[in-house]
Amino acid sequence: MKKIILGCLGAALLLSSCVSQKKYADLESKQKQTQDLLNSATVKLNDCLAEKAMNDSRLKALEDQNNFLKANNQELINNMGNLTTLTSKGAENLEKSLESLQEKDLTIRKLQNAITRRDSVNLSLVQSLKGVLGNLDDTDIEISVEKGVVFVSISDKLLFSSGSYNVTSRAKEVLGKVAKVVNNKPDFEFMVEGHTDNVPYRKGVLLDNWDLSVKRATSIVRILQNDYGVDPKRMTAAGRSEYIPLAPNDNAADRAKNRRTRIVVLPKIDQFYSMIEEGMKDPKIN
Repeated sequence: MKKIILGCLGAALLLSSCVSQKKYADLESKQKQTQDLLNSATVKLNDCLAEKAMNDSRLKALEDQNNFLKANNQELINNMGNLTTLTSKGAENLEKSLESLQEKDLTIRKLQNAITRRDSVNLSLVQSLKGVLGNLDDTDIEISVEKGVVFVSISDKLLFSSGSYNVTSRAKEVLGKVAKVVNNKPDFEFMVEGHTDNVPYRKGVLLDNWDLSVKRATSIVRILQNDYGVDPKRMTAAGRSEYIPLAPNDNAADRAKNRRTRIVVLPKIDQFYSMIEEGMKDPKIN
């Protein structure tokens, strides 16, 4: 009986041991599955965290870029406003500059027109003088135009005796021809200049070459006025002495060139301005 009981207990223990081992194996298997799931979840969590961090970084970059674009857009809007203002001012300045250039161009054209008319009058005067004096020796008289002024240079030997300021009879004939031309050109004034060489001069009441050059100029002016009716208001008598020579005063031939009387013919200043004003009225210019 005792053996039977022990045998039953042993069978019970063996059966109990078998059940516990099986449960243990099941639990161990479940634990392993759970650990695998946990590991897998951990890996996914880490991937998600890494992806979130990367997305957060991208979001921050996009936000920064968006803020930059907004600021840049506002700056562009402001610049466009400034550019519009500058463009408007630039157009206004350009218009003013064009108007100024047109005014300057108009003024230049007016002056050119007046100068052209003056040169035409001077050319006519030169042709007239050459016409009446053309039979004279070129060494005795020379007609030229310099800087818009007509010059008639007459040698000393044609006008005066040596060392004298008394006009010769032949010179009066020449002066009569000159007077005929200038009387036909009432819009011109002229100056008679006496020139000498550098040989010291003192004779009678005359002190030096200054006196001689002035006396010769006044002698010419008196003849033009008294003998040929040239208006004295149009004439000026001047002495230049020896100080504007044509050649060095180192030989007789050059000294003879320097002894001369020069008639300088030029338009009246107010007449020249009238030419400009008339040019301004020209329809081609306006």
